[in-house]
Parts: sequence; C-alpha cells; structure tokens
Amino acid sequence: MKYALGPLLYFWPKTDVEAFYHAAKECDADIIYLGETVCSKRRELKPGDWQNLAQELAAAGKQVVLSTMALLEAPSEVKVMQQYVDNGEFIIEANDVSAVHLAHEKKIPFVAGPALNIYNAHSLRILLEQGMTRWCMPVELSRDWLANTMAQADEIGIRNKFEVEVFSYGYLPLAYSARCFTARAEDKPKDECKTCCINYPQGIRIASQEGQEVFTLNGIQTQSGYCYNLINDLKGMEDLVDVVRISPLGLETLDTVRQFRHHDGSPVKLDRQCNGYWHQVAGMCVQS
Repeated sequence: MKYALGPLLYFWPKTDVEAFYHAAKECDADIIYLGETVCSKRRELKPGDWQNLAQELAAAGKQVVLSTMALLEAPSEVKVMQQYVDNGEFIIEANDVSAVHLAHEKKIPFVAGPALNIYNAHSLRILLEQGMTRWCMPVELSRDWLANTMAQADEIGIRNKFEVEVFSYGYLPLAYSARCFTARAEDKPKDECKTCCINYPQGIRIASQEGQEVFTLNGIQTQSGYCYNLINDLKGMEDLVDVVRISPLGLETLDTVRQFRHHDGSPVKLDRQCNGYWHQVAGMCVQS
C-alpha cells in the first residue's frame, strides 16, 4: 500500500503551511495533496504558492495532487479551480463534479475525492470514462461496502483500472454548508468573518450537554468530534485498498504517517479516537 497526506483542511498562517510541507519532503508519505478545499476566503497561500510547494515536493520524490474545493459558490471560485486544472504539471483531486467536467475537457487525469457522492461501481465507470485514475471513497462508508463495490467493479470489468484510497486518519469531513459556523461562533457575519478560522488550527470542538465531543466546526465544514483512526484496520485493507490517506493536523501528523507505514500489526489503543464507520457501526464507536 501507498500512504498519502490529504489536503490541509484547516486555515493556518502561510509560514506554518510552508514549514509543514518543507518537513513533509522527508516524511514517509508517497503522495501529497495540496490546495484549499474548504473556503475561498482562506488566501494566505495563492494558487501560485501552492504550485511552488508542489514543485518542491515533486523534486523530493513525492507524487503531488492539487485538490479543488468541495463547495463552489461564486464565479471567482470557478476561475481558481480552472487555474488548478490548467497547472500543466500535476493531476488534480476533484471534490466537485464541475472539477470532473473541467478535467475531462482538458484531458487531465484526476482523483475522485471523498466529497463526491460515489456509492457504486456504475458511477465509478462513468468517472473512469471522464479520466479518473484513483477513487477516495466517501468517509461514511464501511469496509463491507467497499468490498461489495469492488466486487461489483470486478463484475463489470473495471476493478483494475483505478486505485482505491481510504481516508484513514483525521477528523472526518461530514458536511459542507453555505453558512460559516466558525464565524457564527464568534458572532460575525460570514461576509465579515475576518477569516477567524485561522485562530483554530484544528477547528472548534463542539460537545453535547453530556460532555461528549460530537462535532468539530471548521469554517463551512462540519467534521467528526473524534479523530478517525484506522491504524488497527490496516491488515483488513490488504488486497482491497491501494492508498491510505492521513489528514494533516500539525507537524505531529508526519510521525503518524510513519506509524501507519511501519505498523507491525500490534493493537494500538485508540484514546479519544474512533473507527466506527469502517466497521459499519455508529461513527463514534471504536471496534477492535
């Protein structure tokens, strides 16, 4: 299996982003996704800055993928997406069907990101015809669902025509909204948010009245309250999953990539972490 650093889902200062990816040049990830996927107001790094980082990482031997936004609300956001598609060097991760359409028009290979609602092999066949080379399945699906989908893909003759990627570590992106929850938490209008999400490098934890962390708010994105962790489920991915995705949370995530890559199969205690969706049970559960 290969290991990937997913796109950075949070808003960090430019210096922190650059420090993270400079360190990532030496990490155990084979694939690194770059780009803003959550909110177009997060402009610490421009498309050209992401391109420069991509070139540095590629020179260090990493496969680089430029990720597009999952929720587009303005023509200006479409123009930025076009810049990613027209970069001339790197494939893209399409997190919206419009990115699939543009990539197909330009004959650019793409990764179908987890924000695309793809739930069966017939949908995968359509994306293959558009130029898909890898599919990262939606985060709420289970191993059994994946196995059944791959069996269906085998039946229609497409199983070996694309790679399968699974989001395996990080706070799960569950939903996107036109409303910015971080701005709302600071009693700011969305149009005058002053990109306050930069104050929350791992989002805002939201607890129930019983004290259980049920969600993480990250701008317009709602994430899981507990960190998803499939390190104990790597063996069950053999012959089914090609790429294991680890979502950046900070410099410590680079050590997490190493732990995943060199995991010897010994059980790891998941403290305040979860793996329920993979086992087709309640998402916040931990299954052994």
